Amino acid sequence: LRAAELTGGDVDPTVGEAIAACGYDRDFTLVPPDGPAVNLVVRAVPGWQQVRLDRAARTLTLPPGVRLDLGATAKAWTADRSADRIARTLDTGVLVGLGGDISVAGPAPDGGWCIRVQDITGLPEEDPSGPATVIAITSGGLATSSTTARRWRRGGSVLHHILDPRTGLPPAAVWRTVSVTAATCADANAASTAAIIRGDAAPGWLASLRLPARLVADTGRVETVAGWPAE
Repeated sequence: LRAAELTGGDVDPTVGEAIAACGYDRDFTLVPPDGPAVNLVVRAVPGWQQVRLDRAARTLTLPPGVRLDLGATAKAWTADRSADRIARTLDTGVLVGLGGDISVAGPAPDGGWCIRVQDITGLPEEDPSGPATVIAITSGGLATSSTTARRWRRGGSVLHHILDPRTGLPPAAVWRTVSVTAATCADANAASTAAIIRGDAAPGWLASLRLPARLVADTGRVETVAGWPAE
């Protein structure tokens, strides 16, 4: 809910039903990469404002039929929480990486934690395929959102797991990968996901928030903002 509020509703947890309607209705390894056309209708998702969280009673209330999707928040939040707990328990520096979500805590090594950011998913020991760079961070988190790793076809249409809550459909193809650093991995992931949804407006929005970011256009062009090192 905090991510939804900070992104002006771009990262909305009530997209669960819309994602399932697009075909992402089970573990991604079980989603067929190709299939018949699906009847997709432009329809706004229910909206995060309808979710009621009572912290004191530890109760979450949803309207009937609403399904939550926490793909843009839960993994990053877990990385933050894990890194903080490990650093405090063991009194050491730590980096926790969960997929494209990275959180660091405690003292960083000399020169910072060096992380390779790449456009196309690959094994660390392999040379990157496509645009790539190496950066160093000393605190906070780094998150990458991409439309290239989790995508599938239905009736010839390419679909992916990042949806615009205003339409319930994938946004226009402007950025295929966005990487952001922030004070926490959770905030970084919310921003990187929102950037893909915001399209052409994303660089200016990220710059206004002073969030260093690297955006790779659908054409392969790389754009950096707010102090992210040039390629």
